[in-house]
Amino acid sequence: MKITSLQLYPKQKVVHFFMQHWGTTEMVISSGIYDCSQLDGFVSINDQQEIIGLITYILRDEECEIISLDSIEESRGIGTKLVQEVEKVALKKGCKQVILITTNDNLNALKFYQKRGYHLTQVLPNAVEKARTYKPEIPLIGYDGIPIRDEIKLQKTLV
Repeated sequence: MKITSLQLYPKQKVVHFFMQHWGTTEMVISSGIYDCSQLDGFVSINDQQEIIGLITYILRDEECEIISLDSIEESRGIGTKLVQEVEKVALKKGCKQVILITTNDNLNALKFYQKRGYHLTQVLPNAVEKARTYKPEIPLIGYDGIPIRDEIKLQKTLV
């Protein structure tokens, strides 16, 4: 497994990855509308040069926001290493915190981030309903049959 900057990896492979796993490169959340293929980030690749993990983020003043995180091979530390890379960049750039937003159905993400020092800081009721006005293809039902309605903001203070 090798981690490299997303900008050094072929753009068409990044776009293909997002299309294959998300159906689009576009992410609509309460903090904004993002084309993930245009964001800064890191990619984890295997020996065959295939993407096995990918993270995107944006920097705003003293805050870094993780926009997307995907790990194809779970429980191998890929997601953890990608998050750590973003946290290193955020520290270098003078950020005081890293934030992210996930949906109420994404219990795996909630567990993953809390185990890595992130705290729940805000629940945004019905935020996904608002996002559907722009992107109606967002599913109504998510993981484990849970209706997707709310966004949950998590934050980690950097030392």
